[in-house]
Amino acid sequence: MEMLKKDIQYIKGVGPKKLSLLKKLKIFNVEDMIYHFPRDYENRSFSKKIIELKPGEKVTIYGVIVGQRQSLKVRKGLNINRYLVKDDSGFISITFFNQPYVKNKLKANDSIMLNGKIKMGLQGLEMVNPVFEVVNQGENPTLDTIVPIYSSTDGFTQNQMISIKKNILQMVNDDVVEYMPEIIIEKNKLCGLNFALKRIHFPTSLQEVKIARYRLVFDELLLLQLVLVRIKKKVISSKNSIPLKNNEGLVQFINHLPFQLTGAQKTVLQEIIKDLEDVTPMNRLVQGDVGSGKTIVAIIALYKAVINSCQGALMAPTEILAEQHYTSLKQLLEPMGVRIGLLIGSLTKTKKLELLEKIKEGQIDIIIGTHALIQESVEFQRLALVVTDEQHRFGVRQRAILAEKGENPHILVMTATPIPRTLALILYGDLDISIIDELPPGRKEIKTHGLTQEEKERAYEFAKKELNSGRQIYVVCPLVEESEVIEAKAATDIAEELASTFFQDYTVGLLHGKMKTKEKEEIMKKFTKNEINVLVSTTVIEVGVNVPNATMMIIENAERFGLAQLHQLRGRVGRGHSQSYCILLHNNKSKIAKDRIKIMESTNDGFVISEKDLEIRGPGEFLGLRQHGLPDFKIANLLKHMKVLKRVQSQVEEILQEDPLLSLDKYPSLKTKLEEKFKGFEGI
Repeated sequence: MEMLKKDIQYIKGVGPKKLSLLKKLKIFNVEDMIYHFPRDYENRSFSKKIIELKPGEKVTIYGVIVGQRQSLKVRKGLNINRYLVKDDSGFISITFFNQPYVKNKLKANDSIMLNGKIKMGLQGLEMVNPVFEVVNQGENPTLDTIVPIYSSTDGFTQNQMISIKKNILQMVNDDVVEYMPEIIIEKNKLCGLNFALKRIHFPTSLQEVKIARYRLVFDELLLLQLVLVRIKKKVISSKNSIPLKNNEGLVQFINHLPFQLTGAQKTVLQEIIKDLEDVTPMNRLVQGDVGSGKTIVAIIALYKAVINSCQGALMAPTEILAEQHYTSLKQLLEPMGVRIGLLIGSLTKTKKLELLEKIKEGQIDIIIGTHALIQESVEFQRLALVVTDEQHRFGVRQRAILAEKGENPHILVMTATPIPRTLALILYGDLDISIIDELPPGRKEIKTHGLTQEEKERAYEFAKKELNSGRQIYVVCPLVEESEVIEAKAATDIAEELASTFFQDYTVGLLHGKMKTKEKEEIMKKFTKNEINVLVSTTVIEVGVNVPNATMMIIENAERFGLAQLHQLRGRVGRGHSQSYCILLHNNKSKIAKDRIKIMESTNDGFVISEKDLEIRGPGEFLGLRQHGLPDFKIANLLKHMKVLKRVQSQVEEILQEDPLLSLDKYPSLKTKLEEKFKGFEGI
């Protein structure tokens, strides 16, 4: 409907100043404003007599203004207006601070309705800066309602937001197209879309809020699940992959590994092998906590591709992680005659061209790289398996581009950022899910402690004890969002300071993203050989770096990091058999910062941490929907609406079993809505 796409600047009540504020809230047109839902409600419909009031409660009262107001100008910039209000049970004092306009709105004998918090003042009960409305004979006061409360921005009051919402809903009236088929509405006991959009903003009862929210949450989750499951079905119904049925030498390779696989690794490996031997392309996500051994599972899968005369590719988010995978695969697979290549952006032009030619001619069996792997110039002879590591760093588009390099290759996705299984079904709805939920034997839990910046010396003195025992430590620099250059400078400054103070008797190394690949390689080699005792680093060591002798990590300004990132960083220690430690230095002034530190101190379980991270940050930010080409949630909350999600998943399966292309007469509006909402997203 054209009205929904109307620019917000043409709506009554929106001037140039309001327009810029609305844009901050990502509200650009009428539809954006309608789908900008209240974050909460205030029930002002419950009123009390003055005699029943108690300090601390927030209530609505009716009364009459008694006598003249008292107006005081205490000092410059502070004025006070006081009124006495009575009802048939008693009196209460009403005080307005710095609201001079009230003197022109309120006068003696006015009937008034007030909503606010009750306090005990010097002269008895009082209400300070209440919301008020003068009530004339026969009028129905708007205060006597359920009032929406919106996420807003400085300079935009709730009343202004409410006024614009009312104007828009009057304009749109009942003209929003109902796209949900009647059979789905009836089966799931949904209200109509127009009713939901009106009542979510201006309900007449809390029950109406519940009814409206249920419909809108259902819609949001259904559309997202439809798009993801359609992609999955599209992959399954597409051309066949190469079935990798040959297992010659695979069992011997596994038996000769320098360690035994855990039960969880074996279970996941069986799921992967079964997928690889099928003609249907594998599309599997492997979740596993830091140190659970996802990489070796991927290496075995890649080896299976090679013994089937095919190529494999492994894409990592950083050069350091790609280089580490390259080293690991060479150690394990080169003795088996496997030819391995490393493709990263910092290669010289000559070496890159030479490597590309070998990949194209099939002279490289497994190619490891960063985003460089998805460049147009990369061609494979027979690509059968694509592994992407740390999936939370890659979007669906990047995964799809790499997959197009072969003839429907099998896809294996790994992540050490655990997501509860049901939530993973939302973000990774196009993937089957495996979980490695067991750590290798002998691993000790990392002891984590939060210390304030004032206690920094304690942390570094303890670090010296570890160093004197022959151990190594990491010092992670504060997160600087402005640029990698500033972050590199901060790391350099900290390294120089520590080398001349706390660690002047030890070798201090430096690692950051602006260093050349050869420099980074050299530093990591020295740290691995214990030629560097203290490694000062930015978050480039967040994933993959594996030095078992490093037993302590000190994270500066830990409050700047999210929980998942702190957990990833902490996972760089505790990789050997010695007790390891993580010290979180912080300025924890905010509640969120304090909560994060407490959570990190209380658990090493990545799945527990991910649940807590979800609670603190909210589902949209936590899941990184935009990164995956998906819109943020407007109203659904995956923690609160798990039951709705399960019902939606069942409904989606029914829809797509009946009509995978949504081409039946009952689904055209739903299909149109889906295409409009996910325009440009793969699979639509």
